[in-house]
Amino acid sequence: MNNTPIAKAAESVSKVSVVTAHPAFPTSAQISSCFYTFGTSIVVAFVLYILLFYLLRSFLRRTEKDTAVFILGMLQIPVIAIFILASVKLSLTQLQTKGIINWIDRGITAFLILALTYAITLLFTEAASYYLKVYARKTEAVWDDVLIPLLQNFIPVITYLIGISLFFSTLGFDLTGIGLAIGSITVVLGLAVKDILSDFFSGLVLLVDTPFRFGDVISMPDGSIAIIKHIGIRVTKLYLINEHCEVYTPNTTLGGQNIVNLSRPTTHYAYTIKVSVRVDADAVVATNILQEIIIGHPDTLGNIDEKLKYLDSFAALREAEGDKLSKKEAGRLRLLVEKDVNSQLKKVEQAFEDLVREVKKLEKGGLNSEELGSLQKNYLEILNFVGLVAITERKGNRLRLRLEEEVQTEKQTLIGLIRQWYQTWLKDPDLVIEDQHLLPDEWEQKIELMKIKLNKLFQKFLNPGVDESRLDDYSLKFVEWLHDSFKESNTAWKEPEVQLTDIQGSVMQFSVRFYVDNIQLEHWRRGNRIQNEVRREMVRRLRQAYIYTLG
Repeated sequence: MNNTPIAKAAESVSKVSVVTAHPAFPTSAQISSCFYTFGTSIVVAFVLYILLFYLLRSFLRRTEKDTAVFILGMLQIPVIAIFILASVKLSLTQLQTKGIINWIDRGITAFLILALTYAITLLFTEAASYYLKVYARKTEAVWDDVLIPLLQNFIPVITYLIGISLFFSTLGFDLTGIGLAIGSITVVLGLAVKDILSDFFSGLVLLVDTPFRFGDVISMPDGSIAIIKHIGIRVTKLYLINEHCEVYTPNTTLGGQNIVNLSRPTTHYAYTIKVSVRVDADAVVATNILQEIIIGHPDTLGNIDEKLKYLDSFAALREAEGDKLSKKEAGRLRLLVEKDVNSQLKKVEQAFEDLVREVKKLEKGGLNSEELGSLQKNYLEILNFVGLVAITERKGNRLRLRLEEEVQTEKQTLIGLIRQWYQTWLKDPDLVIEDQHLLPDEWEQKIELMKIKLNKLFQKFLNPGVDESRLDDYSLKFVEWLHDSFKESNTAWKEPEVQLTDIQGSVMQFSVRFYVDNIQLEHWRRGNRIQNEVRREMVRRLRQAYIYTLG
């Protein structure tokens, strides 16, 4: 009798256990609600898809910028997957989240995380990197060739690591042990590959400091000339001009050397040639001959009128071949256009100097509306020299003035002359195929930068606000940029120099120093070619004068 209650209790517990052990299946009402929710979600997703990828895309195509259209097209497939997975997950909420339903829900959530991870990675590697490059071209930033590859290489790795971790965590895997194991392995590997890590962090320092970028010409400690081809995380790829080969230098080694960047601040670079003349020769006559030779070469910097004067007497130049112009003819055409460019630049610089004087005179005591209107009028006159005009555009309920390039104008403008100049330059028979893209890219980027800077300055003149006393400083800063980073209207300090450096026995030693217009051209061999042509011409002319001798 005493065991009866215990037996009944045990029987009761066993029945409960048996009942709870059976899986709970969804009712017919829940299944109907699930299908209804899924169908509704699919319809909503389809409507959103039509709105995003058809109606919105059609509308955005009418705008000037294609950023949103590009992003929509890139994300089209991931968004479809996200819509479908989200619809299934939402419909499963109508069922009992137990047993197999719970596992299905977890699996869908995990794959939804993977789809989102893929979409985010695409945004970083394709859209973000592309528009960072576009932004860098419109500014004077130098990180586009070093930071963007870093983002393209590391962002996907980090994003996928996070996404995969969340994927397995959602499925119920415990990653604590794996994390500890990875941490232990990382410590061991860190000790084993400390040199590689040193190169890695040195690469990060180079990427942050950006002492040079892709395409820069540098002088190595051993005197060799190299081109920066790629700054990697561990090594930097260099192209040696004279050896015509690529070298991979560890970042630690490169970061610890004294590197001379020959491309900064401009692509002009000075070369020096030593030449010997008979001691009984007239030093003045020898100096004049050497001076005429350097000035007469079309690819060196100097007074353009003098260059045109002595160009015909320079014999060691390429003759016309096929449909290509001779070097003399191509050089003459380019120099004539460059003369007009420099003249227009001087007009712009002089107009800004006059504007600065007027600002300094009027800003005392503040600018009234009449004085500000006078300054705006003078600024617009300067823009006419450049080739820009002010147009009115509507931003919502407001009207806004901005600058646009003047089209189909017969007058000479700075932008038009610059384009005419580099297009004439492309006729140079010594240029290679890469130069046909390098020159237009270089000067179109400079033109775009000039337009942006002038537009910003224009907005200052329209609404100076608290900056009305600094309009002269902003104007002078632009002129300084125009002279240092755009193009010099006067290169008097870069005129060729001929110096008598030594007299030994029967020989007078002369040193000739001159600047080359752009050392990046001709696959970075332009300077070497010019040096060779100048030496040949020196030998020819000095022998004609019977004063050449071997040093």
